[in-house]
Amino acid sequence: RFSRKFSLSVFLFNAGGKMAAADCDVMMAPEVTVGGDEDLERDAETFKEQGNLFYANKDYNEAYNFYTKAIDAAPKNASYYGNRAATLMMLGKFREALEDAQQAVRLDDSFVRGHLREGKCHLSLGNAMAASRCFQKVIDLEPENTQARQEFKNASAVLEYEKIGEADFEKRDFRKVVFCMDRALEFAPVCHRFRILKAECLALLGRYPEAQSVASDILRLDSTNADALYVRGLCLYYEDCIEKAVQFFVQALRMAPDHEKARLACRNAKALKAKKEEGNQAFKEGNYELAYDLYSEALGIDPNNIKTNAKLYCNRGTVNSKLRKPQDAIDDCTEAIKLDETYIKAYLRRAQCYMDTEQFEEAVRDYEKVYQTEKTKEHKQLLKNAQMELKKSKRKDYYKILGVDKNASEDEIKKAYRKRALMHHPDRHSAATTEVQKEEEKKFKEVGEAFTILSDPKKKARYDSGQDLDEDGMNMGDFDANNIFKAFFGGPGGFSFEASGPGNFFFQFG
Repeated sequence: RFSRKFSLSVFLFNAGGKMAAADCDVMMAPEVTVGGDEDLERDAETFKEQGNLFYANKDYNEAYNFYTKAIDAAPKNASYYGNRAATLMMLGKFREALEDAQQAVRLDDSFVRGHLREGKCHLSLGNAMAASRCFQKVIDLEPENTQARQEFKNASAVLEYEKIGEADFEKRDFRKVVFCMDRALEFAPVCHRFRILKAECLALLGRYPEAQSVASDILRLDSTNADALYVRGLCLYYEDCIEKAVQFFVQALRMAPDHEKARLACRNAKALKAKKEEGNQAFKEGNYELAYDLYSEALGIDPNNIKTNAKLYCNRGTVNSKLRKPQDAIDDCTEAIKLDETYIKAYLRRAQCYMDTEQFEEAVRDYEKVYQTEKTKEHKQLLKNAQMELKKSKRKDYYKILGVDKNASEDEIKKAYRKRALMHHPDRHSAATTEVQKEEEKKFKEVGEAFTILSDPKKKARYDSGQDLDEDGMNMGDFDANNIFKAFFGGPGGFSFEASGPGNFFFQFG
């Protein structure tokens, strides 16, 4: 390769306007020779060999550089593209590797390694159907190629996992979908579609940190990935961070205006937030019936939003308490706990409802759960109070025996004793059967016990505080109800029961 130089006379006009002659050297374009192509091919081979050395030493970046030089020198050599494709695969750049592999087989359709690498790229990216075609091409070229046969089986397995996963997603069997995607990702590790489907199912299963992690990994590689943005928003939405969730849904729709899932989730999030806030406002204003209706409407928006729905059930339970519907309140709190077993507020609300309805064992169970989770002084006191009420409930309820309220006055207690003592006095039932006589005698004694305790301020105070009366020296087993009766009605001869007809009695004071 060389240039020719020769002199050329040119005529120039001098300052005086007269023409003068001048000589200059002119370089001619190099001549193209057959030897030039051979030199380029030798250079390309040299670059390829250097690239092979770097590849063998796992210095893939340098290998890539030298394979690129080889391609620049000999752009129609299929093996150079094949080698660079292999290098890009080792660098995890499967999309770029796919382009090189496809160029290699375009240049040489019988290039077996090129077809294998194209198939591997397709499979890694999750296009199992295209991968199967590539591996089948290799099998057609080399029927005994064991690698191609194994890769074909792998591609078929991915197709099957993909098919099962899609069917299970429709059935809402999200655990099985996660299993299928994990298996598929073993063969297609960089398939964003499989990873997004797995992340979405993890979010629907309430495994938000795992779902967030998968979506974040994808967004680090591609910050405009609408599917990953949607999953990030979905996790926030299900964690009751609705405002932040809406921001991600809007961003996803900006990247992909036709993203139907993001559109639906965004609409649900906005509707849920608005309805919940309306319910809260109605409650603050004391409009409990309206608050109940609004919370109920909110619960119908999205049954998949577990955390928000748990709060809505608890809020509606509070409304039911205000509406004096304790059992409905308990039912709502129970639904909240079913959705979120860690929801302390729901346990506290339900426990209070149990206390209000004197279901003390259930109240103790809920307060124990709360105290085990959050060991605060307040929770400890609530548990202690419930345990005391439970203990008191297992004793005779003297208020109930007399038929009076716990806040009854001394006069009300005396009137109640008079009425019940006369009602159950044994003499009044002397003509009844033995069983009835025993039952009435028992009730007569209980009425006397109740009056003895509740008519004495000190005994009543100990009874109300839950203290064990037997431990305080008041052995009710030695109690004589007749003595109390006689003392109350003025001693012997103060009254008498007389029959006025079959089954009728009246008493007469002396």
